[in-house]
Amino acid sequence: MNKIAWFALFLGLFYMGESRAQTDSLQVNPQDSVAKDRIRMHQNNMYVLGAWAAANIVQGSISASNTRGSEHFFHQMNAYWNIANLAIAGVGLLRVNQHLRKEWTFASNFREQQQLEKILLLNTGLDFGYLATGLYLRERGVRLNNDRTKGYGGSLILQGGFLLVFDLIQYAGHRQNGKWLDKQLKSMQIAPAPGGLALLYHF
Repeated sequence: MNKIAWFALFLGLFYMGESRAQTDSLQVNPQDSVAKDRIRMHQNNMYVLGAWAAANIVQGSISASNTRGSEHFFHQMNAYWNIANLAIAGVGLLRVNQHLRKEWTFASNFREQQQLEKILLLNTGLDFGYLATGLYLRERGVRLNNDRTKGYGGSLILQGGFLLVFDLIQYAGHRQNGKWLDKQLKSMQIAPAPGGLALLYHF
């Protein structure tokens, strides 16, 4: 679990800097900065996930070939699991490029922000599920003296713990944009206008 603790510290310091940069940018050009901050944070998150995945694939593949028993299966599952993480990071970076070319309005910003926060909360629930499954498998492996089950359980505990910390920190970072958008939405109202309706903003 030391990997998780160090990685949590790294991400915490990283997001402290991100939050300060975000606050400064919102003061300059609020509407345009919301999308840019969200895209920049998502891009950084995908780089972090990709680096974690690549490190686990390399280390897991090497260690699995040099160990036996439950340790072999622990490293094997770390490598297998992070093939999926690497694919997710790659798809995420492709979406970043698409979003950088998109023109954002308040409505599209608000929808994208809500969707992202919902996904992160859903992922957090899944992370707890990975941890619970890992704990069950490890306990069952110890009880039945099954190295494969014990090793796979230990890997799920590590990977689920990392993803839990990772998703919670992501959510905390993105929620700053969400709070700003919520505040702006409360300052708006729809009113009749010639030819239809108009969106009014109260300063």
